[in-house]
Amino acid sequence: MEALQVLFDEPGSAGELPEVLRALYGGDLALGDNLLYANLIASLDGVAALAAARGAGPTLRGDCHADRFVMALLRALADAVLIGAGTLRADRNHLWTPAYIDREHTDALVSLSRSDPRLVVVSASGALDPGERALQSGALVITTDAGARRLAHRLPDGCVVRSLGSGAPSGQQILDAVRAEGHRRVLTEGGPTLLSRFIADRVLDELFLTVAPVIAGRRSGDGRLGLVEGGTFLPDAGRWARLLSLRRAGSHLFLRYSLKSASR
Repeated sequence: MEALQVLFDEPGSAGELPEVLRALYGGDLALGDNLLYANLIASLDGVAALAAARGAGPTLRGDCHADRFVMALLRALADAVLIGAGTLRADRNHLWTPAYIDREHTDALVSLSRSDPRLVVVSASGALDPGERALQSGALVITTDAGARRLAHRLPDGCVVRSLGSGAPSGQQILDAVRAEGHRRVLTEGGPTLLSRFIADRVLDELFLTVAPVIAGRRSGDGRLGLVEGGTFLPDAGRWARLLSLRRAGSHLFLRYSLKSASR
């Protein structure tokens, strides 16, 4: 993989990347200690989730190895990776670890000297397959009272179930539950409905977005989702973002935005 080409980088504090990772990323990367950040990929026309059983990421990524590297790097810097149950079902047998998504740079990522992030799954209904590979290493499952009853004594040893009440939890409630487990730097990889909750509650700090050079197309009712689903913000409450960096690999663009320090 060739190093990412830096098109724009806002001056900032020194990051924590070893030299080999700085060379691949095209510079350093500084993340706050108490941070909720998202990493997603979308097509040129805004499609971020497909209805097929296979996850949208590999389809939209194509042969772009740089997207795999950035995904692995952002996982390696996280204390926890947070996903919705729909993402878990769409990416069956996936492991939300750096090495799983980018085996080519495993040694470089290990040089960060950080443990693999803990997987956190949000499922209001508790409709999870206990045999799912990603759950075997001891995930945190955030659910409702009904979901907790459904999951009782069914998940692998090491899994922890946290009920947040009778209704679907808000973005703030989910983040508070993750932080209560000691995870400060939290990466969310979706899906679009979960991301909408964090944006609605204004708890999402940063967004890393890969724009794939493909037009996916949509038809009414086809199950394809945009980057954010389940909430509307414009015209009265749009969530504005400030560009922190822009990189490219071939025709894929890698954008980083702050949602906490933007002006209209």
